[in-house]
Amino acid sequence: MTPPLDLVRRFGDLHALVIGDVMLDSYLEGTASRLCAEGPVPVVNKTVEERTPGGAANTAANLRALGARRVSLLGMIGADASGNHLRAALDQAGVDTSCLVEDDAVSTLHKLRILADSQYVVRFDEGDTRNCPLEVHDRLLANLERAFVECDVVVVSDYDYGVLSETLLARLSELRRSRPSVLLVDSKNLPRYRSVNATVLTPNHLEARAAVGWSGGKEQGVSLPDEEETGRRLLAMTGAEHVAVTMGAEGVLLVGRTDQALHLPAHPVSQPKDVGAGDSFVAAMGLALAAGGDVTEAARIGIDAASVAVTKQRTAVVTHQELLQAVGTRLQSKEEGYPHLAVQAVEDARNAGHRIVFTNGVFDILHAGHVNFLRRAKALGDVLVVGVNTDRGARRLKGAGRPVNSERDRVALVAALDSVDHAVLFDEDTPAELIRTLRPHVHVKGGDYADGPLPEAEAVEEVGGEVAILPLLDGHSTSDVIDRIAALASRNLQESPL
Repeated sequence: MTPPLDLVRRFGDLHALVIGDVMLDSYLEGTASRLCAEGPVPVVNKTVEERTPGGAANTAANLRALGARRVSLLGMIGADASGNHLRAALDQAGVDTSCLVEDDAVSTLHKLRILADSQYVVRFDEGDTRNCPLEVHDRLLANLERAFVECDVVVVSDYDYGVLSETLLARLSELRRSRPSVLLVDSKNLPRYRSVNATVLTPNHLEARAAVGWSGGKEQGVSLPDEEETGRRLLAMTGAEHVAVTMGAEGVLLVGRTDQALHLPAHPVSQPKDVGAGDSFVAAMGLALAAGGDVTEAARIGIDAASVAVTKQRTAVVTHQELLQAVGTRLQSKEEGYPHLAVQAVEDARNAGHRIVFTNGVFDILHAGHVNFLRRAKALGDVLVVGVNTDRGARRLKGAGRPVNSERDRVALVAALDSVDHAVLFDEDTPAELIRTLRPHVHVKGGDYADGPLPEAEAVEEVGGEVAILPLLDGHSTSDVIDRIAALASRNLQESPL
């Protein structure tokens, strides 16, 4: 089984295709201090204006930000200002817009939100892509043919605004039969996907209920037995392999054809926002599946991405580095399992002929010196494993006031660095036992050990490894950072007025 962090690191090898209803999301924000004389509404003095990709375009932006090598977007826009703004936002996000079809007969879907002092005042919706001429659909089909042959994963983001015609769905089914690829479907009209045989359907629980004809709304709440029954009915209706029913703060219910339903809880987040979190979930899950992950781990990675998205203002986009950190945090929060996975992954790498490099440290307040050191350590081999002292171990080494950051945060930050393949906690004063377990070819230490004995030298010798001493960057240490923070705080306190 591929370790989750390795799955995320493989995102950079993938080409994704998004098909769906693209939108422009605009935000006008300001402050309101008085009511309008013309009517009982606030007068908002604008301070911020932002335009971001929305709808299927936000899914594409998430795929690109999560590290996909290339993301192609198939959709419709009008020859209008909103379409121009959307193209510019997608270009800035690094999304390939060559498959977008522009036509005078349609107007770009646009959602304009106005906020005063962070509170919604109103949302204006405009645009129409439903009644486009046949020639537009012919161009969409031609672009589908061109983009599909190169992609590793397809994500359908269908808001039922007309891009996903019956003809296009039929052609997508034919293409997948000739060249199978991962397909995730996020649609407001799931019954239309009876013949597509998607890898995963990703409705929220209300969309899932509506698709199978169950009445009731939000007031019914979430019932896992009901959601499982809904998921199984969707599988029978559509021929999909799996259904991932998203349930907001209640997490995700994963339903497959042969396995028992699996409830994957969400990560607790205070004051969550939800604009675009579903897009982040679908994008991360799709890339994880295309990278070779099983559906359960892919769904967990999707939840990790969504947990980042709900902390963000406006339409959310999650980056590759943020996802690496979120996955690392989840793995390190487990009481068991992850160290074993790291050891097994290292053993697999050794058997494949890779050179294993190991180093260790507290890594409290990660800074440029750490990043530089770990990058140079990785250059000494193929796989870099970093041992991170537990909080208890760090206190023994550094004193009662340390560490500043918890072991969970420290190991997650280290694991999220591109140069680091695995990060594991150890509680001993030296990493000798971890070295005996991992059996690295190279054990790397900083230059401050150059003139003294190395406590774990005997363990390195036992496993047939070698020791490499790398010089440290002058003026870069955690103690220096802490001293600078303390000095700045002291100076600000002395200069502040009484």
